[in-house]
This record gives sequence, C-alpha cells and structure tokens, in this order.
Amino acid sequence: MYRYLDLIQIFWKTAIAAELEYRLNFVFAALSSLGGLAGSLFSLFLFYRKGYTFQGWRWEEALIVVGIFTFLEGFANTFLASNLSRIVKHIQNGTLDFVLLKPISSQFWLSFHSFSLWGIPDLLFGLGIIFYGGSLLEIGIMAYFLAAIPLVFGMIIMYSLWFMLGATSIWFTKIYNMTEVLKGLLAAGRFPIAAYPATYRFFFTFVVPVAFMTTVPAQTLLGRGDPLWLIGGGCLATVLLILSSRVWQFALRFYTSASS
Repeated sequence: MYRYLDLIQIFWKTAIAAELEYRLNFVFAALSSLGGLAGSLFSLFLFYRKGYTFQGWRWEEALIVVGIFTFLEGFANTFLASNLSRIVKHIQNGTLDFVLLKPISSQFWLSFHSFSLWGIPDLLFGLGIIFYGGSLLEIGIMAYFLAAIPLVFGMIIMYSLWFMLGATSIWFTKIYNMTEVLKGLLAAGRFPIAAYPATYRFFFTFVVPVAFMTTVPAQTLLGRGDPLWLIGGGCLATVLLILSSRVWQFALRFYTSASS
C-alpha cells in the first residue's frame, strides 16, 4: 500500500510540474468552469423562476445537486479524462508494452499516472455551491461527513465506467464519440432524479447509475437518505470496480504487442 502511495506522489508531482509550464491555461480553465457552472445554474433557474419545483426539491436543495455534479465534473477532468486519453495513446503508439512490463498493476499505472490541474476550478466551485446551499438550509457539519460516503461511492462508479470505456480502445482505437455519449448521459446528474419522467428515472438509476452519483449524496446531506440506497450505492461501486479490473484483464487478451 505504501509503495503505491509513494508512486502516486511521484506521478502527481511530475504531472503538476509539467502542467505548470502553461500557467495561463489555468485561468482559461477557471473561466470555462465558471461558464459551465453559470449554465447549470441558469438552467435550474429557468425551472424555478415561476414557482415550479421538482417533486420534493426546493431551490436550495436542488442547488446542492448542481454543486455535487460540478464537483464530480472536476473529479473527472482532474483525474479521469487525462488518464483515459493516455490509454488510447498508449494503444495507438504501441507504448502500452512498456506499461505492461512494469512491476506494478497496469490498471493502477494507467489510472493514476496523469493529473490535470485544469479540473480543480470545478472541484472548488462545486464545493462552494454545496456549502452555500448547505448554509441556506443550516445543515450541520456531521451531515457533510455522512454525505461524503455516497459521494465517494459515486466517484468510484464514475471511475469504473470511464476505465471500462477506456479498455474498449483495445478493440476500438478511437473512442472519442463514446466518451462524448457517456459525458452527455452523466450530464443528467445536474438535476435531481425526480426531475425526470419515470422511464428516465429507471434508466438513470439502474442502467446508467447517475442517481447514485449526485441525487443519493444530496439526499444524504439533506437528511433524507435511505439506508437501502446507501447500501445499494456501496454494492454497485464495489461490483463496478471489480468489473473494471476484469474487463481490463479480458481486453488485454486481445492486445497485440507492438514488439510481436
């Protein structure tokens, strides 16, 4: 465990040093994140401006869902997107051979080797919206710790989906279109799941588990969390994490080494 933690420290130090060579990009990333957040808030405002509310969700409560969604976007941009693109590049260039020869888990190396600073504004803006909504609702500090549990489950679910998508690049070298489809589906998490018709609620809960990423953590923070949903989120996160490893090992059977 300590060995892998040391490796993460080395990976991220190197990645941050490389990213800091283009510091102006951080400003553009912050402006882009601010624009995305403004778009999400404006979309929510359009629903609530004339007194309409999502079933069981006041404005301040729906605001927390937007904050969690923005935070998860930052998580994806910081830790997932750059690593997913590297998987594709390694397969295209034949450099995956060098990763597989390393005396560590190839999934670990591909998942943690890259780190992007440009997703940090989304992380900060997301936390800011969550705490702002929480302050309006006078939420206690313990509720934030409880909500962190399903939020971590949501992050694991998101990671597993992204990594399994990255594994398919062994068969389909260019997976850009599939990543855009996944991002579009995950964007449904910017609103509470109650905002959608019954058919969509089923789809975004049991097919693409968006509800476990944003709505369930928000409900837990608001003190309306159902223990069954919390347990279900933990089980789903565990199953998908194991499945991502199995899918990667299965995909490697079809990888043709550049040296053979």
